[in-house]
Amino acid sequence: MALALTEEHLQLAESVRGWAQRSSPPETVRAAADSQDGGTGRYREILAPGLAEQGLLGLHLAEDDGGQGFGLGELAVAAEELGRVLLPGGFLPTVLASAVLSAAGVTGKLIAGLADGSRLGAVSLVPAPGPGPASPGLAGTGQAGPGLAGTGQAGPGLAGAAGQDGGLVVDGETGPVLGGSMADLIILPVVTGAGESWVALDAVDLEVTPLDSLDLTRPLASVRARQLTVPADRVLSGIASQQVAGLAAVLFGAEACGIADWAVHTASEYAKIREQFGRPIGQFQAVKHRCARMLIAAEQAAAAVWDAARALSPADGADAEQQQFAAAVAAALAADAAVTCAHECIQVLGGIGYTWEHDAHFYYRRAMSIRALLGPTADWRAAAARLALDGVRRPVRLELGDGESELRAQIRAELAAIAPLQGKERNHALATGGWVMPHMPKPWGRGAGALEQVIIDEEMRASGVRAYNLAIGAWVVPALIQYGSKEQQDRFLLPTLRLDYLWCQLFSEPGAGSDLAGLKTRADRVDGGWKITGQKIWTSLAREASWAICIARTNPAEPRHDGISYFLLDMHAPGVEVRPLRDITGGQAFNQVFLDGVFVPDDCVVGEINKGWKIARTTLANERVALSQSWTFGSGVTELLAVAKAAPQFAAADIGELVCDGHAID
Repeated sequence: MALALTEEHLQLAESVRGWAQRSSPPETVRAAADSQDGGTGRYREILAPGLAEQGLLGLHLAEDDGGQGFGLGELAVAAEELGRVLLPGGFLPTVLASAVLSAAGVTGKLIAGLADGSRLGAVSLVPAPGPGPASPGLAGTGQAGPGLAGTGQAGPGLAGAAGQDGGLVVDGETGPVLGGSMADLIILPVVTGAGESWVALDAVDLEVTPLDSLDLTRPLASVRARQLTVPADRVLSGIASQQVAGLAAVLFGAEACGIADWAVHTASEYAKIREQFGRPIGQFQAVKHRCARMLIAAEQAAAAVWDAARALSPADGADAEQQQFAAAVAAALAADAAVTCAHECIQVLGGIGYTWEHDAHFYYRRAMSIRALLGPTADWRAAAARLALDGVRRPVRLELGDGESELRAQIRAELAAIAPLQGKERNHALATGGWVMPHMPKPWGRGAGALEQVIIDEEMRASGVRAYNLAIGAWVVPALIQYGSKEQQDRFLLPTLRLDYLWCQLFSEPGAGSDLAGLKTRADRVDGGWKITGQKIWTSLAREASWAICIARTNPAEPRHDGISYFLLDMHAPGVEVRPLRDITGGQAFNQVFLDGVFVPDDCVVGEINKGWKIARTTLANERVALSQSWTFGSGVTELLAVAKAAPQFAAADIGELVCDGHAID
């Protein structure tokens, strides 16, 4: 998943990617890594003019300031693409500096020089290390968020005292500043008696000391000011640390998304061609699952960063707390995703990934550097948790386009008629109206397309009319609609949708779990039907269910995936024994089910005899869809937050991890 979603953003991404591949091939990255100045010379002479010519340094800036007049979202799209090719040099620190100036209301030559590539910028995100407590600026511990550098034992950074005409006199030292040794303009936080201020200083007025950098393609430096007088027009009174933190989270996070995407693509492509034991390694479950986890992390990061970019854009209308929440989620997920995906990519690559000759270690270094500069993930998670505990949310909003108003009014009116109903009367109205599974065809659903499904969900939330959970019945209904007979549909579908019938699934066996086609439960032909004998395990709701879907082998002579049939089994029939299965929590959510010659009549066989495997796969596919619907911000996290509020102590970072994951998935 990339940040670019709209047609315009896709075109922008394609354009940036094309320029980046031409201007910064792997040879350019290696040349920067091998140079003494981290590629500063090449960046100033070739890359910065090229970026300016493409308009990429000023995408987010007003046209009056030499920019393109777009916003943070467009800049994030560009940063992701440039991160994908590991562009060396000063792009990221420069656009972060200009974004900070723009947010502070600065206009004119100071910001225009960053847009046209004639000047390079940098922003200090990390105070100098020291024995004292964290300062209230860059390393603050405020309840709204972690600032920029977490809650470690950072030193005081730069201290300031009031100067003449609204200016400041500053003294002190910062920690590592990305691009500091190549910057012409450096933006720094200053702690004063009145709080914290940000200042924009010319590098020539500062002591800039190059530092060794884990990322060999971008230089670092510490910055020191010695009783430096800062005029009032260089004091950025219009911006606070939380805003700087948000901008850093978006832009560093966007670049991290590019790194994660590169790692996923590189690993998966290698897994397709690298062979071991006569097969591509991508066919082995361990490699396949590793790549899948990488993809999940990358997609969560992209979703979170895109949401943060939108939140920080004026058009979104997000308040300050929503902006802080979105930024905290983006910072918590994106940097970790880049590190994780780069690490896992090296693991998939094996020995070649461990060599200097492969590019993977450059991406890993960049990812580790991003995470270090943004500050501890635990602090960002804790910030997200605290905001969530205070009730801050970023609800999902979709732009639905033409036809929305009329359709919404119709749905709202129909739901208004159902809202006063209670109990079975409401269940009947929901079932007969197709509201329980609106995507299903009529008369069981509403035949709703994607637009109508979204509107239904929003209007049901607004009206307080919520469709109940059919549990395993939600897997049964689609299978019966597709494969069931008319008599089976009439008998089972409406009662299931009304919650008159609760279902369980008799699929897994002690020797046939993930290898489901290896099942041994048999069905023997008898007069008028079949007698089923065998053992099933991991059966949820077996004690409560009225009916079960069951697969059994009806012809052992046929190949494994053939000779299996699909049955509807009465859980109260003679020969059914349910034994609760106690798990490690002490609970009994699962059961073993023993079937001893259980009679199933012919009219409870779904589809053709010996062709049940296809129906079982349909059921499993619907199981995955149904289970995925529970992975939203409101699934379990709300209850967790309620418990945490009541507890005197709670692990904010651990709660924040769940909050961040839930928000990104939502």
